[in-house]
Amino acid sequence: MLKSLKVLRYAIPYWGSALLNIIFNLLSVIFSLVSFALFIPVLQIIFDRTKRLVPGVDFNPDWHSIQDIDSLKQFFYGSTSQMIEIQGEIRALFYISILIVVLYFLKNLFRYLAMFFLATVRNGVVKDLRNALYYKALILPLSFYTQQRKGDLMARMGGDVQEVEWSIMSSLEMMFRDPITIITYLITLFFIQPILTGFVLVLLPISGFLIAQVGKSLKRTSQKSQKKMGYLMSLIEETLSGIRIIKAFNAIDESNEHFKKENRAYTRTMTRLYRKRDLASPLSEFLGIVVVVVVLLFGGRLILSQNSSITAEVFLVYIGIFTQLIPPAKSIVQAFYNIQKGAASVERINQILNAEEVIVEKPDALPKKSFEQRIEYRNVSFRYEKELVLSHINLIIEKGQSVAIVGQSGSGKSTLVDLLPRFYDCTEGCILLDNIDIRNYRIDDLRGLMGIVSQETILFNDTVFNNIALGMKNVSQDEVEMAAKIANAHEFIMQLPEGYHTLIGDRGTKLSGGQRQRLSIARAVLKNPPILILDEATSALDTESERLVQQALDKLMQNRTSIVIAHRLSTIRYADMIIVLHQGEIVEKGKHESLYAQGNFYRKLCDMQSFL
Repeated sequence: MLKSLKVLRYAIPYWGSALLNIIFNLLSVIFSLVSFALFIPVLQIIFDRTKRLVPGVDFNPDWHSIQDIDSLKQFFYGSTSQMIEIQGEIRALFYISILIVVLYFLKNLFRYLAMFFLATVRNGVVKDLRNALYYKALILPLSFYTQQRKGDLMARMGGDVQEVEWSIMSSLEMMFRDPITIITYLITLFFIQPILTGFVLVLLPISGFLIAQVGKSLKRTSQKSQKKMGYLMSLIEETLSGIRIIKAFNAIDESNEHFKKENRAYTRTMTRLYRKRDLASPLSEFLGIVVVVVVLLFGGRLILSQNSSITAEVFLVYIGIFTQLIPPAKSIVQAFYNIQKGAASVERINQILNAEEVIVEKPDALPKKSFEQRIEYRNVSFRYEKELVLSHINLIIEKGQSVAIVGQSGSGKSTLVDLLPRFYDCTEGCILLDNIDIRNYRIDDLRGLMGIVSQETILFNDTVFNNIALGMKNVSQDEVEMAAKIANAHEFIMQLPEGYHTLIGDRGTKLSGGQRQRLSIARAVLKNPPILILDEATSALDTESERLVQQALDKLMQNRTSIVIAHRLSTIRYADMIIVLHQGEIVEKGKHESLYAQGNFYRKLCDMQSFL
């Protein structure tokens, strides 16, 4: 439970509102107690006992004479008797009744004010938690996402945060208000009748222990439910992403049955969860009424005894105050159950928040605003978990060179270029940029030197303008249009309904493959990077689209250092240097003509992929 409440550290910025909440809750409890205390003279008037309280005594109220609980009682009873003697019973009853109404109004006013300020804390904590999760998702290395299901991550950032909001944040009021209420009421009851209250304090921990046992079982069931929900979200995400393939292979029924099976399992788990959670209120109410009955029996014996230290009307008020303990006690029990239910979500959220940031920027990282000399891979090796992906890579790329990387699928081509912008860090060796290890540079500056155009075009459900200007600040319309013209994209953009301000749909689905790729190239053109990385940028295009995209790429590559991964001869034939990778090692290096003439790996690749 303590681990679950660690999310409350996000409440620190809202300590002012939290403090006001506590103050107003305390005032609400005080006015509630005073309201109950005023019922004593009302009952005294009804039972005509006031004249027997201080018979024949001239009472002069003086606050300084109050030294202990007995003198406080005497002061209260004396004041009541004096008012009745002066005002008369009916008028005194009227005044006391009006005062009770006013006090109850103030009690509920302060209770509302406490909830008013708590709303800021509750929603602020959840907002900051979402922000922290989203930022963490942005800075986590790519290797983290290769080990996690995307749908499960979405479930954690969506459903689990929502669960924290409802299970823990909704219990904040109970945690702030109800303990204050219970402690204050217990102190009051102790002053009224210490023996009886001590007896109550023995019974309460017993009922609390029984409730806690059910709470532990609730947490275990909740963990299972959240895990199953994450898997369901993964199934939904995979289905929506692969709906074309599902339809093409007539897998609708199979996918539907698989989802229904997992959904039934989730439903059964949630049914057990709700049954356990719903046990909280009736169990706490039953245990509460058992305690009340025991108090009635024990208190009744005290009143009926000859040496009774408590009168009937005081005992009625005692019971009234005691019954007011039951609602906050039930609320605390419900909060405990909710927190136990939300504990599983907190643990899943913490797995993301506490995930190791493998790609870490040094505190004294160097700025890097330009590329001057060369890129050097010096004895670089990379392992993904236990699998060796790259082995002892040694490569020098001079400024202005165009370098092509070829090889069979799985040979490590994409991994080789992903190491340069530090999407991953090499496990052995180092990569030097202008003779300095790239791990010594600021990450933003390092990536700012590079433009990337990948095979899988990543566009966002936004306007054409915002997709081209992604990551750029203070970009003008003319600059975006110029980049689009270089990328051969301006013509089709102007034919869109709203031109550069047209929404292109989720992942750019309103555009063709070639159009999406040209927008990606325009984005790289606008960035104007000195180093360009092209990862099979034309492999998925038709002939016409490839021609237009290749023309755009040729313009983009002029006067830049380019690293090109490609399968088609048209993109690499005139490269300054071709690197041939095989099983994570550089097996050949040179220009097209010489490599082809050697008749080894490169020649085989050309023949198999119909380069010629």
